Amino acid sequence: MIASYNYVKKILEDNKAFAKKKYGQNFLIDNNIAEKIAKIASAETTIEIGPGLGALSEHLIKYSNKVYAYEIDKDMYHILKETFNDELELTLIDFLELDLNEVPYKNQEIAICSNLPYYVTTPILFKLFESNLNISKITVMLQKEVASRFKAEIGSEDYNALSIIVQYLYDVKLEMNVSKNVFYPKPKVDSAVISFIPKIERNKEYENKFFDFIKNCFTQRRKTLYNNLRKNYEEDRIKKMYEELNLNEKIRPQEISLEEYKRIYEVINEG
Repeated sequence: MIASYNYVKKILEDNKAFAKKKYGQNFLIDNNIAEKIAKIASAETTIEIGPGLGALSEHLIKYSNKVYAYEIDKDMYHILKETFNDELELTLIDFLELDLNEVPYKNQEIAICSNLPYYVTTPILFKLFESNLNISKITVMLQKEVASRFKAEIGSEDYNALSIIVQYLYDVKLEMNVSKNVFYPKPKVDSAVISFIPKIERNKEYENKFFDFIKNCFTQRRKTLYNNLRKNYEEDRIKKMYEELNLNEKIRPQEISLEEYKRIYEVINEG
């Protein structure tokens, strides 16, 4: 049972390893929670990002036919190799450096599972959202306050490009809250497990352009949408769009809904 305080302490001491702040490592020490997450996340083929000591891996293996795991930390990688042998298809790599067009499961339906450290939450999710992988579900554990941002509403401090892209692509479900007390070392904040389930048929060519557009609109969220658009569009084109849609020139990126962004994107790129 990997997700236990005694196991984690012993395996780290035996291997002269430790939790590294630069990787945001906090090891889960509650086996019941580890198993619940694995049940929610698992599919025929499951991808785990950042397995650490293997608390989730241990259960993902039980509920999946094949588990591919990507670990950035050499110490954790060697511990995982000893623990799981060939049960886990393990690769030592920064997931953000992984070429998703070259993975062996690129034509399979997969599920994603990860305990995401705060500092890489957004880049990893964007990498997954914008990939060509056939993902049936993404299940991630992350800081509780970060989890709330994915369903952020217009005008709120948390409403940003990621909120819009997520709401375009997925139904977001809060699976459970997780206390900071079930980790070693104990983090400063509680966590939450959320799942992303696709809700539309993907059109990658359109999405990639639309998502780039959304991200550009939020380049400087304190500025108006008008000022952000000027970096990529001619003044006349922007003014024409504003007139056609009857937009206030002072409107800011966080004051615009997903449906309004779709219309803005269509009109400003006409002709």
